[in-house]
Amino acid sequence: MVETIMENLYRIEVPLPNSPLKELNSYVIKGDKRNLVIDTGFNRETCFKAMTEGLSFLNIDLSKTDFFITHMHADHAGLVARLATDTSTIYFSKIDSRVYRSEDNWRLMLDYAGINGFPAGELADALKNHPGLKYSPRDLPEFTLVHDGDVITVGDFRLQCLWTPGHTQGHICLFDEGKRLLFSGDHVLYDITPHIESWAYQINSLRDYMTSLDRVYDLPVDLVLPGHRSLFSDLKGRIDELKEHHRHRAGEVLTVMDGRAMAAYEIAAGMTWDIDCEQWEDFPIAQKWFATGETIAHLRYLESEGKINRNAEGAVVTFSAL
Repeated sequence: MVETIMENLYRIEVPLPNSPLKELNSYVIKGDKRNLVIDTGFNRETCFKAMTEGLSFLNIDLSKTDFFITHMHADHAGLVARLATDTSTIYFSKIDSRVYRSEDNWRLMLDYAGINGFPAGELADALKNHPGLKYSPRDLPEFTLVHDGDVITVGDFRLQCLWTPGHTQGHICLFDEGKRLLFSGDHVLYDITPHIESWAYQINSLRDYMTSLDRVYDLPVDLVLPGHRSLFSDLKGRIDELKEHHRHRAGEVLTVMDGRAMAAYEIAAGMTWDIDCEQWEDFPIAQKWFATGETIAHLRYLESEGKINRNAEGAVVTFSAL
């Protein structure tokens, strides 16, 4: 489905099969000389069909089209290599590009999951079923690396890059001050809560995320265009809700621990999750992975706030309340 948002700005709804996210919002900006596509969908035929049909409906000439990827996740970056042409510029953050090209990234994530209690026998399945591995670009294209403060001009749209780490280390939003628009990627979503996970001790994803929410809080915005679900206008109100959500989740982590020393995987199993399963054992392996990563992010945040202690002396890291 293609929706006109305003003159020269459109949304293509790209289905994400078997994903709780349901759809990706891909935005298309038409310019006089060049066009810009913001995010692309999984590298799956269903997504490719939706994107190519939407672009055709809009009479987009891909040889005159550039791409901006808000962050490295496959539901945003997956199709860019298939859609881009030899004349396309692909804008991507330097930080996420470095992670994307790292040969050790998946191994390091698996190792970190293991020391946080993820069962060794399930790690291979977790990797095999991870959408980031299954639906990413098969061949990485050349990126034009963007940094905080860079400006991309398309027609009469002037898009400022805002570095907003949290959902990923290199996540970037696009802000058009003149049109009072914020393309928020997965930094601020309206109907659902952005997934914040951590797979390396040196990365305090939730602390970064809360700081990044503060960064965009006072932007003069009339319309927020997120990576998934509904467009919305009340940026401040939604940020307040997201902050309260994470305060509540951090409190739930402490409640589950209840004075015991526990591994992140154990804590995740005791948390409440918005998934249609009666018990933890019934969770799909990919959802166990995401739940554990989110729990680690909250534990790392609580540790940095002086609320819990981390014990890394054994084979499995445990946490206990102070």
